[in-house]
Amino acid sequence: MAEPLPDPDRIEGAPHPRETARLHGHAAAEAEFLAAFNGGRLHHAWMITGPKGVGKATLAWRLARFLLATPDSDGGMFAAPPPGDLEVAATHPVARRLLSLAEPRLFLLRRGLNDKETALSQVISVDEVRRMKSFFALSAADGGRRVAIIDSLDELNTNAANALLKLLEEPPAGVTLFLIAHQPARLLPTIRSRCRELRLHPLGPEDLSAALTAAGGTVAPNDAPALAQLSSGSVGEAFRLTNLDGLKLYTALIRLFATLPRLDRPQALALAELGAAKGAAETFDLLVTMIDMFLARLARTGTLGQAPPAAAPNEAALLARLAPDARAGRLWADLAQSLASRARRGKAVNLDPAALLMDMLLKIDETAGTLAIR
Repeated sequence: MAEPLPDPDRIEGAPHPRETARLHGHAAAEAEFLAAFNGGRLHHAWMITGPKGVGKATLAWRLARFLLATPDSDGGMFAAPPPGDLEVAATHPVARRLLSLAEPRLFLLRRGLNDKETALSQVISVDEVRRMKSFFALSAADGGRRVAIIDSLDELNTNAANALLKLLEEPPAGVTLFLIAHQPARLLPTIRSRCRELRLHPLGPEDLSAALTAAGGTVAPNDAPALAQLSSGSVGEAFRLTNLDGLKLYTALIRLFATLPRLDRPQALALAELGAAKGAAETFDLLVTMIDMFLARLARTGTLGQAPPAAAPNEAALLARLAPDARAGRLWADLAQSLASRARRGKAVNLDPAALLMDMLLKIDETAGTLAIR
């Protein structure tokens, strides 16, 4: 029997967003939704935006759980007071049904199987959107509200996006849609204009540490600020960093780049071989990401004249030395635009990963040398 395919909206090794009871760092977004609910101004479509991995799907499931578990108030003398938060007990029947994907009033729109049913599709197809529209055409089991979670809008193909737009233009009665978007600027303006936005921001060190711990990860208190910097406040990225010893890897990169503009070749080769080891595809991707991040931090330092908070020992001094002015910042920015995409294209056509990483490191050394002899 074939292995079951993973959830397309789950971070490997972490709980699924529907399994996450608490949301850290987004009290303002929760309060905004609750105020609209209590004030009778519940919009039919809520677009939850923000960087990938900051908790957008967790918020969508939390809002869906709240809506489906909270009865409409008749406004009478003996009506219950308006809810003061979004909490729903784990023992509530709705919470249990959502956890097992057995809630009949919820439709989850996400990537399905490909045409051969052998793997997950890379996009959400128009057929999936049509299934959702057919679901809403049926009467609700109890005549009450229904909810859809769309995770994510970024994965809709063109036909699917147009079909969703028609649904937003003529929303079914009693239906609330939660649409997750990582890059809303790339979406159809007509889709954005028909939704009310809840924007989530990157998490700070304390909230990131709490969210990571709740997801089963661990982070030492002293490492939280560096992890927040390297993950850009994303729980999903922080989870990947902790699983792959990302903080140690970035520290090793800073130690290597401290030898610029005379790159320590043995250190460089050791790092390149680390990313080229058998079964180390994730390490290769992380190294490419971190090199790109370092170049971006150099560009920012040169442009703004100030280094960002350090993510590794001695990084601040290194950034200031390699990017002392705006001209240096522009050179590093230009290099960043080309290196990461070249490395990933090379990996895609099976070029040697060690050679690809070494090429990146040598080009960084070359740029550092150019700046040193100005």
